[in-house]
Amino acid sequence: MFISTAYAQAAGGAPGGEFNLMSILPLVLIFVVFYFLLIRPQQKKMKEHKGMLSQLRRGDRVVTGGGIVGTIAKVQGDDDVIVEIAEGVRVRVVRSTIQSVVSRTEPASAKDKSSEEGDKKSEAGKK
Repeated sequence: MFISTAYAQAAGGAPGGEFNLMSILPLVLIFVVFYFLLIRPQQKKMKEHKGMLSQLRRGDRVVTGGGIVGTIAKVQGDDDVIVEIAEGVRVRVVRSTIQSVVSRTEPASAKDKSSEEGDKKSEAGKK
C-alpha cells in the first residue's frame, strides 16, 4: 500500500449569521462618490436652469434646444413662450426647451420708475 487514502477535511464555516460592516462598506463608498460627482452637480444645474426659465421676459434673446436663436415676443402663462425668429416670423415654444439666454433686457418697471423720478424732479425744479 503505497497510496494512502485522502480524507477531505471539513472547511471552516463562513460567518453567515452575523452582520459584517466591512462587506457593505465598499458599496456605501461607491454611492457617496457617485452622489458628490454625478447626482449633486446635476441637481444644481437643473435648479439653475429652472431659475433661468422662471426669469424669462419679453425682449430676451434666447437659444432653443433645436438651436434656433430668437427674441421673446410674448410670455404666455407658465408653459409657452412666443419667440420671434425673424422679422414677422413668430413661433410658439415650450418654455422648458429654451437652453440658454444670450442677452437679457432690463425690466420695464425699472426704466419706468427712473423716467418718472426724472420727470418729477424736473417739474419740482420748474416750480
